[in-house]
Amino acid sequence: MASSFTLAVLDLVFPALCPVCQVILDADRRDPLCGRCWCSITRLGPPGCDVCGAASPTVASFTGPQRVEHGREGAQAAAIYEGALREALHAFKFSRKRALARPLGDLALEQCAASLPEGIEAVIPVPLARERERERGFNQALLLARRIAGRLELPTRPRWLVRVRATRPQSDLSAAERRANVRGAFRASRRVAGRHVVVVDDILTTGATLGECARALREAGAWRVGVVTVARVPQVAV
Repeated sequence: MASSFTLAVLDLVFPALCPVCQVILDADRRDPLCGRCWCSITRLGPPGCDVCGAASPTVASFTGPQRVEHGREGAQAAAIYEGALREALHAFKFSRKRALARPLGDLALEQCAASLPEGIEAVIPVPLARERERERGFNQALLLARRIAGRLELPTRPRWLVRVRATRPQSDLSAAERRANVRGAFRASRRVAGRHVVVVDDILTTGATLGECARALREAGAWRVGVVTVARVPQVAV
């Protein structure tokens, strides 16, 4: 193990940088985001919209296409997908900054924990297609789920929900096309029967993917299905 002196020298030669703004992080940083970027995130908090979980009517209206349907017990997003949070999520997913799972997972908990009902038994990540996970090297939803589950002292159950077919990337599709794209793409284990579970993902856009995950879990017998995401896209065309 490296000595404290060696680590100090390395910090001088190769200082840790914020992945969003590239400022040098100091000793009291909120690793690995700098304090300025962390504080600039537009947070959402309880209580949320009864339909879609949006928490602040002064920010944007999310009711409509951005609903997580098929029996979800509540969709909670921590913050708006913009600015520093958008850049942090891009660095997390596409630049392999896996350490960002810590502050991003903590952000989700800080903003959403008060709205989570009691009795949750497991945390389930939204599964990636195998090819996409191989290309990326990890599933960002799984890393977030592990962080959130660890803080809640709950198990993470990635095998309770699997993707049974590959789908087109959702980013270039309309809301209607997104729903059609993921229809029937997931299958849940019967081990969810009678259980209260929470599904975790990084970004909620139209709710198509999360809605289909919730539907599969319900079909397998899940008693309650909650949804938690780090970010929510403000407005999406139908």
